[in-house]
Amino acid sequence: MSLQVGIVGLPNVGKSTLFNAVSAAGAEAANYPFATIEPNVGVVPVRDERLATLARLARSAKVTPTSVEFVDIAGLVAGASRGEGLGNQFLSHIREVDAVAHVVRCFDDPDVVHVEGTVDPGRDMDVINTELLLRDLETVERRAERAARTARAGDKVAVAEADLLTRLHAHLGAGEPARAFPGAEQARGLFRELGLLTAKPVLYVANVGEAEVGGNPHSDLVGAVADKEGAEAVVVSAEAEAQIAELDPAERAEFLADLGLDRSGLDQLVAAAYRLLGLVTFFTAGPTDARAWTIPEGTRAPQAAGKIHSDMERGFIRAEAIDYAVYAELGSEQAVREAGKLRVEGRDYVVRDGDVLLFRFNV
Repeated sequence: MSLQVGIVGLPNVGKSTLFNAVSAAGAEAANYPFATIEPNVGVVPVRDERLATLARLARSAKVTPTSVEFVDIAGLVAGASRGEGLGNQFLSHIREVDAVAHVVRCFDDPDVVHVEGTVDPGRDMDVINTELLLRDLETVERRAERAARTARAGDKVAVAEADLLTRLHAHLGAGEPARAFPGAEQARGLFRELGLLTAKPVLYVANVGEAEVGGNPHSDLVGAVADKEGAEAVVVSAEAEAQIAELDPAERAEFLADLGLDRSGLDQLVAAAYRLLGLVTFFTAGPTDARAWTIPEGTRAPQAAGKIHSDMERGFIRAEAIDYAVYAELGSEQAVREAGKLRVEGRDYVVRDGDVLLFRFNV
């Protein structure tokens, strides 16, 4: 599956700079609001050392990583839910993504204009979250009015929906996002149908200066808010990421070490997004191709096979599975077989992160 993450935030918080760094897509980064109008999309291969190891051991001619799509959505401002700053257009772009990366400015720089005049992460987060809530309130209110009219005719489904929407409207009106609504799991279908913005899983990206990659009081505040919401938060320096993106792999590792980091901001973002959406990775490896595949946690073997080809799911017989750690330790599929460490799994097997799989099927 192609994971799509929308990068949102106020203007001039570093969204496009971060996007440029992680996707090398060349989005315009300018020191004025609304430099981005149409959303820029960059497909980013996900670096996974496990895949590189498998490709080397299997002597694969081709290596195909899984990928993440980053969508650089233009800066939102107060009043976006009423159309301020082209808000209607920008908010509609958020509906299309799987998760939201909310970039918050956590650096001081007199040369970079702040749309609100000062750096205040708490205020900035409130502005964005409030605009998303206001749009959802409007959406739910319209649907509730329609459901109430149908419910008056005695339609039981409409009565239940009207009750649900009334409770959801009160929840949103209290400043709580749809994803925190009691019974949100059961209402997920309705949330998708309505395109509720606050139902999207959110990870906060505290954008700090290069000299503060370990964090600062501003990013600490972002982390505290995320903890309170049960959300993910990562500290990233878009400025440093821009430099990292221009380096070759050997230089990149050295640069990260100089910054005191063991992985880049992109890697942190991707890992956080995977946790947020409950995704895992399995691998296929052979002389032709070593490849990573992304699936939702809890996916059973036939459906995982269907990621490769629908015929594999339709004609699924069994999956031959090897733990990545075992494969890496023993050095080859043949060695794993000889050691009796290869597992044969059936239809009910739930694929685990790091599984190296060979699917047997017959159509």
